[in-house]
Amino acid sequence: MKETKNTLLVVVGPTAIGKTALSIQLANTFDTSIISCDSRQFYKEMSIGTAVPEPAELAAAKHYFIQDRSIFDTYNVGEFERDALKKLDELFKENPIQIMVGGSGLYVDAVLKGLDYFPEVPLKIREELTEKLHKEDLETLQKQLKELDLETYNTIELENPHRVLRALEVCVSSGTPYSTFKNKPKKPRNFNVIKVGLNADRSIIYDRINKRVDQMIANGLLEEAKKLYPQKNLNALQTVGYRELFSFFDDTFTKEFAISEIKKNTRRFAKRQLTWFKRDASTLWFDYKTDLQEIVLTIKKKLDI
Repeated sequence: MKETKNTLLVVVGPTAIGKTALSIQLANTFDTSIISCDSRQFYKEMSIGTAVPEPAELAAAKHYFIQDRSIFDTYNVGEFERDALKKLDELFKENPIQIMVGGSGLYVDAVLKGLDYFPEVPLKIREELTEKLHKEDLETLQKQLKELDLETYNTIELENPHRVLRALEVCVSSGTPYSTFKNKPKKPRNFNVIKVGLNADRSIIYDRINKRVDQMIANGLLEEAKKLYPQKNLNALQTVGYRELFSFFDDTFTKEFAISEIKKNTRRFAKRQLTWFKRDASTLWFDYKTDLQEIVLTIKKKLDI
């Protein structure tokens, strides 16, 4: 039998489509482990609102990067790239096939292709800009970014406060536009990649999202968010599912409106996820109901085993 080259099987797709279940089935099929690539499942205080796999699912296959740090820890995509690659180097010594699953497109790309590297931002500048965002508004930061880096302003997702803050942090701390640090040569990866995507008609995706949100509420999301409310300004908690409930606790939203906003914003997030993942023409797309054996057969053909 031909020796299998180190290969990372990557499972992507919109939220609530069934990525966790497929990744566990693949891990069991290939007797291997799973790297989680969800930028919010890192945090141990956030379980219900981030759809962390159930204990039985976590026990069904070895998982890494799930609830392994606190919301009080600063952790970014560059650190995840470093940590995930280090872990993969270890895991490939045990099995040439490893699995990564997640809906955070930027984090997936960081592991597969590498990121542009930016200078370290002093904590004081980060805190000042975050405070400015909360005391004033996002538009103020957008205007500041436009003055400091027009190229990034014209290309960034301006409605995403994380992206605007990150670009501004680099501009302010380095005195150099964020855009000048981008598109530098990347370090080649020492593994092959087979990317599998799950999809469905948009109406099905939206229905699954609505039902998942209802289930999260039934499972105690309000209580989880209430415990986290005192830390609502932490970066990790600027997340759909928590943000809207914080507005309810602030008496800005009614409970019913907050829940409807969670559903709406999650649907928007799923649309952005699909747009991101569809950019990669090499992804093998399957309907979310496709039989596992069909997916496995396709992967084995790609692996030539």
